[in-house]
Amino acid sequence: MKVPLRYQISECDCCPTTVLNGMSYLLERQDIPPEVVRNVYLYSMDNFRSDGYGVRGTTHAALRYLTEWIERFAKTGQLNISSRYIAEEQVSLEPDGLIAETIRNGGAAVTRIDLDGWHYILMTGLDEEYVYAFDPYKLDEPFPVPGVRVIADHELEYNRIIPRVSFATEDVHPYSFGPYKTRDAMLLTRRPEPGSRSDT
Repeated sequence: MKVPLRYQISECDCCPTTVLNGMSYLLERQDIPPEVVRNVYLYSMDNFRSDGYGVRGTTHAALRYLTEWIERFAKTGQLNISSRYIAEEQVSLEPDGLIAETIRNGGAAVTRIDLDGWHYILMTGLDEEYVYAFDPYKLDEPFPVPGVRVIADHELEYNRIIPRVSFATEDVHPYSFGPYKTRDAMLLTRRPEPGSRSDT
């Protein structure tokens, strides 16, 4: 059974929420081990300031470590997911880039973007003009970003349709990747089933 993608429960847990949304997008509920859920939270929300851990969200180092942990855990056969960490110039929506390739192959990308501060969303679809993404930050008021459409009836896949051009520069504005040096992402795909042609 697939479950709806969900919203973060605090101001700071966009990264673990989005990683688990990536799992929910790709897998049935019964195929996500509780150890994965536990460790996604354990290994994220590490950025801190004087008023506590997690207040500033998740660092690049934590996302990289979490990506590597997911990949190692999956190789034990307990999780049917492959994960890959990318950063800087690798994070783009070029047609021949890694994010576009991942999504074309049925995967998803946990990407760091600006939304009045750094924030993570899940990209699940692309076409020539738009990015289809699930943003875990729920707003009470009408959405304030021109050109971004809020979608309520695709809760298993996306809740935002964002102009692809928003991601095309290094400028910092809502739904931009920002400067190359600040960019990172986790790519998630289903692992080939044992015995399939792609598994040999």
